[in-house]
Amino acid sequence: MGASQTRSENKYQDLADKTGFSPEQVENLHKRFQQLSGEEDTISRQNLDSIPALADNPIRKQIVEAFFDKRNQHQNEVGSFEEIGFEQFLMVMSHFRPPTLKTTEEEKEALRKEKLRFLFNMHDTDNDGTITLAEYRKVVEELLSQSGAIEDETAKAIADAAMLEVASTNVPHMAPDEFYEGITFEHFEQILKGLEMESRMHIRFLDVNTTTMRCGKLAS
Repeated sequence: MGASQTRSENKYQDLADKTGFSPEQVENLHKRFQQLSGEEDTISRQNLDSIPALADNPIRKQIVEAFFDKRNQHQNEVGSFEEIGFEQFLMVMSHFRPPTLKTTEEEKEALRKEKLRFLFNMHDTDNDGTITLAEYRKVVEELLSQSGAIEDETAKAIADAAMLEVASTNVPHMAPDEFYEGITFEHFEQILKGLEMESRMHIRFLDVNTTTMRCGKLAS
């Protein structure tokens, strides 16, 4: 019994060292993972897609896909997984980890960039390093379609106008006949410059609010 508990604690510590969570937070997240997986070793898209709180989210597909995107594993891999284990799940969750009182300014900046990269990856669906007009248009259409009062052409027009606004900001000397290839990560950083990320990047649909995780306890 004692040896088994020690191995479990060591495992949580190893994962804590990799992700920046505390061992207690890792243990709590493991419990939520087991709930989602039905006590299995891996979870699939279907497991996450069936979460009731995600049902009406206009970017549900992007959120679910983010968990299976290899780019979000803190490694230089691309592609996607069919299923993920707890460690891979935890790596994705670490993007939502808030800074602590001990976090240095340099570390805070690194965390912010990590969160921005995560958001960028959600919309750069073909992994070419650019959010194209087509990708951006799809996101806008999905967001606007929830109202039920906006037609497809109107949604396209809104997306196109928004992208042109981005283009005029990032490429002010672009000629009228030039084609704007899309938003690079550098552009994305500029667009969201000054946006406070910690209060915006949370995942309440998992019943885990990482902005208020303290001492291994989950927010109610």
